[in-house]
Amino acid sequence: MSDRDAAFAEYFAARSEAMRGTAYLLCGDWHRAEDLVQATFAKLYVAWRRINRHEALDAYTRRTLVRTFVSDLRRGWFRKERVSETTTDVADVSRGSAEDRLVLLAALAQVPPRQRAVLVLRYWEDLSIDETARALGCSEGTVKSQAARGLQTLRGLITPQQGEKVR
Repeated sequence: MSDRDAAFAEYFAARSEAMRGTAYLLCGDWHRAEDLVQATFAKLYVAWRRINRHEALDAYTRRTLVRTFVSDLRRGWFRKERVSETTTDVADVSRGSAEDRLVLLAALAQVPPRQRAVLVLRYWEDLSIDETARALGCSEGTVKSQAARGLQTLRGLITPQQGEKVR
């Protein structure tokens, strides 16, 4: 194994699970998330020799992941596949109740994909507005408006509707 391959394998081992979590939040399906991460790391491997700034590798990988996700949207993959009401995959829950997490994940899956991408990058990945804009290839204003709309949509999906009984 060459030094290049060893460095790539080490990076993959260290970061693939975190990228899989981000991909899941983007697409709402663990199997599709694995496909997105696999495609992302395949693209990263091809570009590995040309990457000079390894300190910016996470940002580059995240941007590639988001672009792969958006590219799949454009090709219509999400029109063919539907997220079901029941899940067979369960994420590792470290904070909050499992029920709250499932409610949030189900609601996030209903947020439009572009807004969902902004929400995941801003609030899950904790990127700045500028970093999110660069990752998505859009303006900072677009990030702000998509975040505001996404949060409004998410709140509407999570907040009990008038007349519903709150536990």
